[in-house]
Amino acid sequence: MNLTLDDFDYPLPPECIAQSPLAERTASRLLVMRGSAFEDRTFADLPDFLRPGDLLVMNDTRVLHARLLGRKDSGGQVEVLIERITADNEVLAQVRASKSLRAGTSIRLEDAFDAEVMGREGEFYRLRFPGDALELIERHGRLPLPPYIERAVASADEARYQTVFARERGSVAAPTAGLHFDAPLLERLRAGGIGLVHVTLHVGAGTFQPVRTHDLAQHHMHRERYAVTRATADAIVATRARGGRIVAVGTTTLRTLESAVDADGAVKVGASDTAIFITPGFDFRVVDVLITNFHLPKSTLLMLVAAFGGMDEIRLAYRHAIAGGYRFFSYGDAMLIHKK
Repeated sequence: MNLTLDDFDYPLPPECIAQSPLAERTASRLLVMRGSAFEDRTFADLPDFLRPGDLLVMNDTRVLHARLLGRKDSGGQVEVLIERITADNEVLAQVRASKSLRAGTSIRLEDAFDAEVMGREGEFYRLRFPGDALELIERHGRLPLPPYIERAVASADEARYQTVFARERGSVAAPTAGLHFDAPLLERLRAGGIGLVHVTLHVGAGTFQPVRTHDLAQHHMHRERYAVTRATADAIVATRARGGRIVAVGTTTLRTLESAVDADGAVKVGASDTAIFITPGFDFRVVDVLITNFHLPKSTLLMLVAAFGGMDEIRLAYRHAIAGGYRFFSYGDAMLIHKK
């Protein structure tokens, strides 16, 4: 299948892009999709569509205060977005500046500390911090709301742009499908016989990078770090044995599980990097049902959901959502997609 970027474009009215979260997490709408059949519900209704014995897999990554503003010795302004922490005092980061930064340059960040530019690594810069990088980022950095949220970070975002099960610090963007869950809903799911386990995938800054090649076969995905525990791998085996379904909460969870599967179909325990690029024609070997938000035109995440639910069906679903006033992107509404 020779796919191009135009296959994943669609017109989206700007007013459909959610700029703030709803007052209650579970008040978001839920578009339930089985092939080309759609049902309009709310996220609080999720237990109606899961069965005792199903397994819900969630990404427990926590968003860092990964955006730091600063200036060069010359006085020029810089904006740093952390991609990942690579050592106790070193990071990879996207750096926006008027000119490329040379190795050895010092930049003052948030009027709090100096970082040294060590060099380039592809599209990223390697920076050395004067102390523990995680501590400095969390103390002085800012929450990195996505670029399509056109307002300043508010105090409420500190809680609402994290999932209630976030614990492993390392992302620069939230795994947004998980934002719809609150503690009472998770308890209802447990009481209904649904298993709940976690994986970790730290979302990198590359998630917001546009696809720059018209021919998708030429696109190279950014790399992200993930980990799968023994408890999660064992739960997947047990779920399969009893005939339950694996329900991935978000594209990050799906990418983790489909990256970790081995030649025999078992999910491997441990940590690794993934640059998996999922497009229509992909053979899904682990996930049966996907919970996800609505994704940007021409994005790799839209390609992933089209692979999972069907290209024609996803096009119909997005038209249905736009016509029905659904809210799009990180703080928007959700879909429940059954694998085609």
